[in-house]
Amino acid sequence: MKLLIVNPNISESVTALIEAEARRTAAATTTLQMATAPFGVAYIETRFEALVGGYATACAAAEHAGQFDGLVVAAFGDPGLAGLKELFDVPVVGMTEAALASACLLGQRFSIIAISHRIQAWYRECVAANGLSSRLASVRSLQEPLRDIGSVQEDHAARLEQLALQAIEQDGADVIIVAGAPLAGLARSLQGRIPVPVVDGVSSAVRHCESLVALRPGSATQGSFARPPRKPNAGLPPALAKLLN
Repeated sequence: MKLLIVNPNISESVTALIEAEARRTAAATTTLQMATAPFGVAYIETRFEALVGGYATACAAAEHAGQFDGLVVAAFGDPGLAGLKELFDVPVVGMTEAALASACLLGQRFSIIAISHRIQAWYRECVAANGLSSRLASVRSLQEPLRDIGSVQEDHAARLEQLALQAIEQDGADVIIVAGAPLAGLARSLQGRIPVPVVDGVSSAVRHCESLVALRPGSATQGSFARPPRKPNAGLPPALAKLLN
């Protein structure tokens, strides 16, 4: 089984965090290939940045078309996910939908721990888009400026743990989701320190993607997720244009 994992951000340090957690999680028989967005921002925090990140993910994945059995979109908020499910005829799994699915199997209400206050509104919208607003206990986030996106866990470990505990004690969370690729792997270090299950988006996405590939459910040739129809296009990267044509 071959999985392509795309970081929709341009930060190579974050790609390294994603890869480390993915390799700890994936089955021994799974081959992982990493890709980083060729353009965009250091980390996605707003709706517009997610728009850019979704297109960057499509461009990066198109370069590897035909070489993978499943695709993981490794940014919380799942930028471009619905469109990518149309474009590729293999399972495409986002960090958010995977983490939410894991959380719903582990408890009734979940809280999301995020790295930025600005990101909260978009995350709430993502939960709503997955039909799970009634199960969201809270979204709590760091308020401090980030020194470096690749060192968020090191710089803010104590505060992230405190936010998780507050979500449990004050918001009634049954499960904690640590959100965002920069926090990949943090759930492992919080296990035993947090009195409820802790879910990681990268590990959830990898495992759910592996399961879908193994299930061999087939791909959509009709319905809303069928491949986009052929039509004239211009200015697209050659690999993406080839997929559309």
